[in-house]
Amino acid sequence: MHPLFTKADGLTEFIIAAAIEVHRDKGPGLVESIYEWCLLRELELRQLKTANQKLVTVSYKGFVREEPLRFDVLVEGCVLVEANAVEKILPVHKAQLLSYMKLLNLPVGLLINFNETRLTDGVSRLILPGANR
Repeated sequence: MHPLFTKADGLTEFIIAAAIEVHRDKGPGLVESIYEWCLLRELELRQLKTANQKLVTVSYKGFVREEPLRFDVLVEGCVLVEANAVEKILPVHKAQLLSYMKLLNLPVGLLINFNETRLTDGVSRLILPGANR
């Protein structure tokens, strides 16, 4: 089991509750950057540590490179949240989140589409393969 899985698993309901609060206040139809900013503020109000950009080391066949990785919200160092405002979540959105999770070695990710009438219809929870075993 991933060492951060239990912590990350327990945080997801608090993160989703924060996203619901943002959605209640702002509603659907805005650009992603507004939802991302509001979600960061809401999580801070709930006293959760957040970050939204990180320098990562990418290794490939013996080569190493540090690269700034643009992601939406990292919560408590263990849950990666991608805020979207799209008509429909596509497989590529989930694939991108999973790729970021692999690079950052994070056990749980949330893909949240704020462009839904009911926010819970736009929430996808991803688990890094093997993280919960």
